[in-house]
Amino acid sequence: MNLLNRLSWTCVLLLTAQSLPADETPSRASTTVVLDATGVQNLRIQTAVAEPGDFEETVFALGRVEVKPGSQSAVTSRISGRVVSLSVLPGDRVETNAEVLKVESRQVGSPANVIALAAPSTGTVTQLAVRLGDPVEPDRALLELTDLREVIAVARVPEHAVGRLKPGVKAHITLAAWPDRTWEGTLVRLATAADATSGTLDAAFLLANPDGLIRPGLRAEFSIVVDKRADVVTIPRSALQGDPAGRFVYVKDFDVPNAFVKTPVVVGKSNDRRVEIVSGLLPADEVVTQGAYSLAFVGGGGISLKEALDAAHGHEHAADGSELKGGGKAAATEVPSVARHDHDHDHEAEEHDPSLLWKGISAVLLLLVFVIGFWRRSSARPAARGSVPSAPDAQ
Repeated sequence: MNLLNRLSWTCVLLLTAQSLPADETPSRASTTVVLDATGVQNLRIQTAVAEPGDFEETVFALGRVEVKPGSQSAVTSRISGRVVSLSVLPGDRVETNAEVLKVESRQVGSPANVIALAAPSTGTVTQLAVRLGDPVEPDRALLELTDLREVIAVARVPEHAVGRLKPGVKAHITLAAWPDRTWEGTLVRLATAADATSGTLDAAFLLANPDGLIRPGLRAEFSIVVDKRADVVTIPRSALQGDPAGRFVYVKDFDVPNAFVKTPVVVGKSNDRRVEIVSGLLPADEVVTQGAYSLAFVGGGGISLKEALDAAHGHEHAADGSELKGGGKAAATEVPSVARHDHDHDHEAEEHDPSLLWKGISAVLLLLVFVIGFWRRSSARPAARGSVPSAPDAQ
């Protein structure tokens, strides 16, 4: 194919491309929900900033709180007798050498010999085995003290995650009794054998418990940190909407007040608190963390995007939120000519119609095709009229 034919085909393809429909993409109006101030309050909308930071990959496990080994002690009497005084009750916290009860000796005497028994260590009374008047023998423990300033939380870790654990690994631990509070534990040891029935291995985490809230036997949930990466964009888990085949979030519009844009995202790893965002968001985007689920059902009940943009920009927009072409419809209130001129000048770049450029290109291409066709027809006329080429020169 010669150069002229190629040029002709190029012109035809360009003209055809202009007539083809553009890729179908959701309009701004269809993906934006605009509320008034009352709607924001009723839905209790809250947002959080998507920003790079440290991201922890975690393993989930269940378990219970246990007493730290070596933290329990007992109070006993060296003589036989009976209890004549009690200074503590179960749950009381006592310090070392504090008096806890008194025992009257069985030995005959006047007055009777009474001795005071003291706490051998600091702790909480977790078991009281006697009452006033109960007999006392040297081989019997009268009460039990447990030091709860530190406790052990034992997690039943799935076998597939055991290989990623080592002493010193941290875990975020929540208790059913205080679901909104999180404690941090440190792995101190692993069990010597796995449970064949459940396919888990016990992992013991040491917890600080200075206020004594954590008690043995409480159920616990563990998020064990097995990996940590820096500069990862994450959002709270509550902001993520949709199903695994189509995840999205609502992003606060930076231009229109009380407007939220439905934005598809690609997610990566997640933990008990946050989700990694691979693509779809930029750092500093504000995502809706509370009320996001309700936004999907607002529909047409909110303010239209056109009304919100008109109010924010001070001039009219199309129904889909785009800028009006050719200056748009005149406002209901007449604007002074000087102000109108300044406004049109400020938005001159926005008012240009991209279709005008295509119209100009189309006219030039059509003219070029016509010239090429005319030139080719003119070149073929001598042969069509039957002209005879001159004879070659005699040699």
